[in-house]
Amino acid sequence: MKTECKSILYVDDDPDDREFLFNAIKNINPDIEVILADNGLAALDYLKNIKNKKDLPGLIVLDLNMPLLDGRETLKRIKDDPILSSVKVVVFTTGENPNEKQSFNELGIQYISKPFNIQFLHSIANQMIEICE
Repeated sequence: MKTECKSILYVDDDPDDREFLFNAIKNINPDIEVILADNGLAALDYLKNIKNKKDLPGLIVLDLNMPLLDGRETLKRIKDDPILSSVKVVVFTTGENPNEKQSFNELGIQYISKPFNIQFLHSIANQMIEICE
């Protein structure tokens, strides 16, 4: 039986992108807590301060192109951590590199390109919630 998604950690340095996805998720399911981080270091700090494994987010949505610690290195550190490695991750980025997309998909990580049209964001947010559950 699926458990309902309680929280999603969204890591992106663009405040507009964070706001758009935050609002899209909240419009679909206002009960999901959306935690925002503006870079990989902030995300890892947040995750490391969680004391109980059951309080980890159900999904981490990760941009690749960020300052301080980019998404690739953030993902590596998440996957190298025995506690964090079980958290589902979706890459949500502006990149459209087919080789990179294939590489992430081979690792079992869904790679979603940010839409140029805000109307598609609702369906993408819905897809993320389904992955989280």
